[in-house]
Amino acid sequence: MIAVVDYGLGNLKSVHKAFKLLNIDSVITNNPDKIMDANSIVFPGVGSFGDCMKELDRRKLIKPITDSIKSGKFFLGICLGLQILFSKSEESPEVPGLGIFDGSIDKINFDKKLKIPHMGWNKIFIEKKSEFLQGINNESWMYFVHSFKFKIDQTLTLTKSEYGQEFSSSINKENIFATQFHPEKSSSIGLKVLDNFSKLSN
Repeated sequence: MIAVVDYGLGNLKSVHKAFKLLNIDSVITNNPDKIMDANSIVFPGVGSFGDCMKELDRRKLIKPITDSIKSGKFFLGICLGLQILFSKSEESPEVPGLGIFDGSIDKINFDKKLKIPHMGWNKIFIEKKSEFLQGINNESWMYFVHSFKFKIDQTLTLTKSEYGQEFSSSINKENIFATQFHPEKSSSIGLKVLDNFSKLSN
């Protein structure tokens, strides 16, 4: 069973529906015990970094999430779910993230010709081979909605994309995967990513 973390702000139903289309068992939950008991965790993030972390703290979900990750349980962060893995964000500098990775989430340096936020379809460029990306072609189109990003990092970056500047559109280290794009909104290609994740965590 995959636990889709409910912290009151995420795009939960779309992710749950995507897993249902794939015939993959998932449950939307804010119960710490259910998160700890799940085979893997998906964190679909929508909203601001600071509000997200405050809600996780209020609901006492930080420890079960971080303990699950540290135990080796597979984790998939989506959009804001990628960003909160880091120690801090320019969006809410006073609020610490989960601190799984040391680093900062920074605002995209937008050109005046570009709209804020980065919203819509954009290409991903594969930097590393991974079972997470099995069946995904280089320069596939994924759906994005964000104004903040993580830099390119040789140790973490799986794919990169460009909007004003290059950024990590997906990352991985050991049991931790995260995408800046929304696989649940990225048609059949995005569903393939979710399917790949579910197979990794079985």
